[in-house]
Amino acid sequence: MEVAPDFSLLDQDGQTVSLKTLLGRKSIVLFFYPKDESPVCSAQVCAFRDSYAQFIDTGAQLIGISSDSVASHKHFHEKHHLPYRLLSDMDGKVRQAYRVPSTLGLIPGRTTYVIDSQGMIRYTFSSQFNIGKHIADTLRIVKEINK
Repeated sequence: MEVAPDFSLLDQDGQTVSLKTLLGRKSIVLFFYPKDESPVCSAQVCAFRDSYAQFIDTGAQLIGISSDSVASHKHFHEKHHLPYRLLSDMDGKVRQAYRVPSTLGLIPGRTTYVIDSQGMIRYTFSSQFNIGKHIADTLRIVKEINK
């Protein structure tokens, strides 16, 4: 296990969110995705939305991060009725701190992390296209660590 890098980013409403203020609860599911409104990214954020109640029942918080602007996130958030925050990492520094791999060196990676209440990364899954595994495996891990 390793310590999750701290960050401070703006959410879709322009509010600052930092990892250290989120810690102390059961766990955080932090997922990086490439771009608002792309077909696979829309499927991913909606899959997390559709499983939101299951994550909340375990005590987990969901947070999505991409390099899109706050304004883009606001539109994307409202359009898809997302019940969790989207954070704007426009300069890619948080993506870099978490060492999210890119595909072919061009497409920003799609990676999900489960961070426990102490700030330790307990699970990492990276796949550009296997959205179902991001959800199913992450939910399984969250249930295990939040018992």
